[in-house]
Amino acid sequence: MRISTDSQKDGPSLADKLTRGVVVLGLGRFGRSLALELMAAGDDVLGVDADPRLVQQLSGRLTHIVEGDTTSEEVLRQLNIGDFSRAVVGMGTDLEASILTASVVLDLGVKQVWAKAISASHARILTQIGVHHVVRPEHDMGKKVAHLVRGRMLDYIEFDDGYAFVRTRVPQAMHGRSLSGFGVRQLYDVTVVGVKPAGGEFTYATPETVLRAGDEIIVSGQQRKVEAFAALS
Repeated sequence: MRISTDSQKDGPSLADKLTRGVVVLGLGRFGRSLALELMAAGDDVLGVDADPRLVQQLSGRLTHIVEGDTTSEEVLRQLNIGDFSRAVVGMGTDLEASILTASVVLDLGVKQVWAKAISASHARILTQIGVHHVVRPEHDMGKKVAHLVRGRMLDYIEFDDGYAFVRTRVPQAMHGRSLSGFGVRQLYDVTVVGVKPAGGEFTYATPETVLRAGDEIIVSGQQRKVEAFAALS
């Protein structure tokens, strides 16, 4: 097991910082992107991967990085993975490694475990062994892009219960009208939660908010209803 660490700064010890941070196990495209994004957001990240090339590529870019077998309970115990509150199992194509790694992390007592899945069956197994959050990046992105291609939405976020947020432009019929005056909720059973004037920034919407041509709005509601509303723009 080989360890690489960024130079320490004043303040909490490295061990204390890391256990309050996130451990990312598997540093392929998904794991690497996630780890770097967490670092950019100010989180401390311990990255672990068995591939020395990946470890070398990320050396100095994460708080701490280790070349080691993520499926080995002994290796993860030596790294005190059980002291972390958050862990991400980033490998996907190697199903055996993904499932074994997730199982070890759970056995070590990590309270919140995320894991990448590449298929419905992979996701089901991860859920069955106790993974708290299973993500399917390619599948989820495919669904999102499909919604954007089909409609006139600028962005789309869907939740598990069929609830969605949509970013879209103001329909022509609403130009110059206030939200309460037009009756968006009564007519379409959706809620306009934010408005961004042309060249401005998003602000919370109120019943008195007047919408104008060129504005962008964020709309929330049941999936089929927000999609129907976005189709008006």
